[in-house]
Amino acid sequence: QVQLAESGGGSVQAGGSLRLSCVASGFTSSSLCMGWFRQTPGKEREMVATIVPLTGKTVYADSVKGRFTISQDNSKNTLFLQMSSLEPDDTAMYYCASDNLLRRCLTYDYRNWGQGTQVTVSS
Repeated sequence: QVQLAESGGGSVQAGGSLRLSCVASGFTSSSLCMGWFRQTPGKEREMVATIVPLTGKTVYADSVKGRFTISQDNSKNTLFLQMSSLEPDDTAMYYCASDNLLRRCLTYDYRNWGQGTQVTVSS
């Protein structure tokens, strides 16, 4: 089982930047995919960015392309999300997630989740 712990959230003004971190522990070598998701009250959780640790292949939601970058530090079992040009619509709880099954990776139906870190962007 993989344990995930996010950090780096906070409050920032529009146009600002934040970097989220997610430290993975446990059977991290089995993770086929990892990603960042976000959710606001009353809305469905949405995929923000995903990465395949083995190949480095990334996928981004259209709403964050060109502004967010997902990356990894395999030596430290850490996943990052660099967020720039933040907008008020980026305000949400951000979650780190992972899975080791292809079908779950492809459908973003991950099984391992962190507790989340809040990002608030003011205008």
